[in-house]
Amino acid sequence: MIPLLDLTEQYHRIKEEIDQAVHVVLESGHFILGPNVKDFEQEVADYLGVTHAIGLASGTDALVIALRALGIGPGDEVIVPAYTFFASAGAVMTVGARPVIVDVDPETYVLTNRETISRAITSRTKAIVPVHLYGYPAHMDEIRTVAENFHLKIIEDNAQAFGAEFMGQKTASLGDIGCLSFFPTKNLGAYGDGGMVVTNDDLVAEKMRMLRTHGWRKKYFPEMLGYNSRLDEIQAAVLRVKLRHLDEWNDQRRQLAKMYRQALSSIKIGLPVEDKRSKHVYHLFVIRVEKRDDVQAKLKEAGIACEVYYPQPPHLTTPCRKLGYQEGDFPIAERLSKETLAIPFYPEMSGVQFEQVVTALNAAVNGF
Repeated sequence: MIPLLDLTEQYHRIKEEIDQAVHVVLESGHFILGPNVKDFEQEVADYLGVTHAIGLASGTDALVIALRALGIGPGDEVIVPAYTFFASAGAVMTVGARPVIVDVDPETYVLTNRETISRAITSRTKAIVPVHLYGYPAHMDEIRTVAENFHLKIIEDNAQAFGAEFMGQKTASLGDIGCLSFFPTKNLGAYGDGGMVVTNDDLVAEKMRMLRTHGWRKKYFPEMLGYNSRLDEIQAAVLRVKLRHLDEWNDQRRQLAKMYRQALSSIKIGLPVEDKRSKHVYHLFVIRVEKRDDVQAKLKEAGIACEVYYPQPPHLTTPCRKLGYQEGDFPIAERLSKETLAIPFYPEMSGVQFEQVVTALNAAVNGF
């Protein structure tokens, strides 16, 4: 079986560095908000070109804490894309606000159109959450124009795009707050859960630091209702090692994506797009194909792992039923949920594995 992602192979290639970093933490006896967390926060801030980076327990916590830090809650509305991982909308609901869903571009799968976004804005709208999906940046020039015109905040969901760029700037640094995920499968992934928020706003950063630790500035003296959401020391140590390799891995992802596009150009499938203004980091390589479920079954029969991201758009999920959305409201997102398929893709993938995937995909698509 060719896996969708091989984290074991990645570990073996950097085993000595990882083992040493973890050993140092274990010997130190310091496991929560220690020196590795502090250094990793600074290294990420430097990498992204922002002032503040605050380590958290997960990417979902990052979204929730970002919303809370901007004072968003009951009675407020937040614009989110119709095609994304549920947490983008779920975090808005968690703080008591209403996600207002906007359909995405059919080629890029992200928010791109300022007119479409503008039509969804009301007097209650407080923020936009663009999602840099699969490693491809949302069109931030359009989004920033809308945000400026309507005096809205921008919270970037950068869970899948660490290292991506739009017009020469790193994603997560283009809005008011950037949210990161270090889930193990991400381009920069921990060996457990983890997340981060980044910002250039000193006051917002202070509030997010308080929110991650029970709402206190001074230990045991909470000033607001906060959370227990801290990136632990071992994960920070692992991530510091991996950050040193990230640009090389992302370059390898782009090269592999180029090979896939060339090898699959004659097959009747939709391929990821490129944009001269954007630097795609290919968290996933997602194709579009008719009879997706049949093609997926054939690939699995051939020993090729493949997964659907995502089989149900947020507006059709059970938690969002109370929002009043119906099937047919966002036709692009609904079609994508029926046609998209992620195929094996990771920097350590061998040439033999690549050829096997291409051959199997060709046979699966042309078999109908």
